[in-house]
Amino acid sequence: MFANFELDTHHLKLLTLAAQAWDRGEGARQALAKRGVTYKDRFGQPCVRPEVAIERDSRLAFARLVRELGFDVANPDARPPRRDGRQ
Repeated sequence: MFANFELDTHHLKLLTLAAQAWDRGEGARQALAKRGVTYKDRFGQPCVRPEVAIERDSRLAFARLVRELGFDVANPDARPPRRDGRQ
């Protein structure tokens, strides 16, 4: 799919950031699968792991960056132009 679109430098930066957000979210998801969503603090109270916020924030960042790139927009005029001239 990447080869089908003419992407400017700023599009490539947004795409890179989206990929990094995805990777960070996946890393947090794997840590949560291994360790669980909560842990007990020094007082024995359950606490939410920091990876929960990392996963949430990464998911939101990824969605916003993909929306900014316009790859899934129904309006073809809002997308980056295709190299082959098709809509």
